[in-house]
Amino acid sequence: MPCWRRSASTCGTSAGSVRRPGRPDRAPPQGGALPMGGEERPVKTLFGKLADGTEVDRWSLENGGTRLKVLSYGGIVQSLEVPDRDGRYANVCLGFDRVEDYVASSPYFGALIGRYGNRMAKGQFTLDGKSYQLSVNDGVNSLHGGTQGFDKRVWDVEPFTKGSDVGLHLYYTSVDGEMGYPGTLKVKVTYTLTRHGEWRIDYEATTDKATVVNLTSHVYWNLGGEGTGTIEDHELRIAASRYTPTDSGLIPTGELAKVAGTPFDFRKGKRIGRDIRAGHEQQVLAKGYDHNWVLDKGITAKPEHVATLRDPSSGRTLKISTVEPGLQFYSGNFLDGTLTGTGGHTYRQGDALCLETQHFPDAPNHPSFASTVLRPGQAYRTTTIHSFGS
Repeated sequence: MPCWRRSASTCGTSAGSVRRPGRPDRAPPQGGALPMGGEERPVKTLFGKLADGTEVDRWSLENGGTRLKVLSYGGIVQSLEVPDRDGRYANVCLGFDRVEDYVASSPYFGALIGRYGNRMAKGQFTLDGKSYQLSVNDGVNSLHGGTQGFDKRVWDVEPFTKGSDVGLHLYYTSVDGEMGYPGTLKVKVTYTLTRHGEWRIDYEATTDKATVVNLTSHVYWNLGGEGTGTIEDHELRIAASRYTPTDSGLIPTGELAKVAGTPFDFRKGKRIGRDIRAGHEQQVLAKGYDHNWVLDKGITAKPEHVATLRDPSSGRTLKISTVEPGLQFYSGNFLDGTLTGTGGHTYRQGDALCLETQHFPDAPNHPSFASTVLRPGQAYRTTTIHSFGS
């Protein structure tokens, strides 16, 4: 039986629990430490249950000095630990300790996003002469796939080891009409930890009817450590000479504006806080940075380095490589102190940032943007790699 088993009709918030045969579950070693090396299989434990009794698993894996914990609910990265310049580990991702918090109040912490990452104007698009109305969940617009996007589905998960790599295959089937999108979309996402400690994401999808697809990951990064405060002293470099300005609803206007001479110029790298309160009209609309950068490299066959994030205090660095043409930099503008994370700290505005590789927001409504259309017989494939240093 193929691995595309989960769908809205069999899982998610109304699902029964699905289990795969294979190696029995193992408890993690004492203290939570996991052995190094690609030959060690990921460890599964029960994280919690949804209101209907559906079990949510947490998978723990480690390789090359990076420790990763992933939930079957939403494909969520619950934590990612890397060492600082002195070898001290810290979780550098925002998240929760309970599945109930992810269900009730998560602003997409660590989640897989689909069918369409970012915003769609008025939740509408036209494809092959037919108009589609999507689930609306951000004012009049559709955001990150709608009210029940991929971030709120329970995924099938298969662990694997391959040579010196270790990882997880995540599977989900989005049925025709789910959240208003046409076509049954079979999705496979692979999380790999390499022997060098890189976290690689490979996305794949096929459809039986013409549709639009734009998958991404919504991790909130703080390289100083989760709950340690502002990211304004982090240094960020983005290899992009243009960005896409938005209207008051954060929908792209269609313009590809130059970053030169604006607070949006990160080509040489700078402190995030240096210009975040510069008063630029676009910053006022977004309450900071929440825009798509048009990467200079465009769409590429293989991942290319497009962004570097560095925390001078800890020495930790994150380098992002991708095949995608866009990068959404979001500076945590809507964190408001009402959420308490895994370390027991409340998250306030600017306590983390997101760097989401993607095609452009609202692309189906902008013919000049790179197409996000997927047709039967085609395969959607995209890759993003996160490399860590200190």
